[in-house]
Amino acid sequence: MPTIRPSADLRNSYNEISEFCHKYTEPVFITKNGQGDLAVMSIETYELLVGKNELHRLLDEGLASEKSGKVRPMSEVFSRIKATLSN
Repeated sequence: MPTIRPSADLRNSYNEISEFCHKYTEPVFITKNGQGDLAVMSIETYELLVGKNELHRLLDEGLASEKSGKVRPMSEVFSRIKATLSN
């Protein structure tokens, strides 16, 4: 269940919100005038989220390359790498 707090809590309960974000590694949703406005999370949680998004992007890119035939056998790739390192 998401944690939802009013914007005044950023000023009045910052430490409490920070501790929650670090303890539970999930965002706290901040409202402004009763409407959703911000999502606050720890830097660690943010970096994990960005990393997951990057991984998904790279996997999608790889799958698209495979579907379009833009791939080479792994043995060929490793042979070229070994040849490059030998020179």
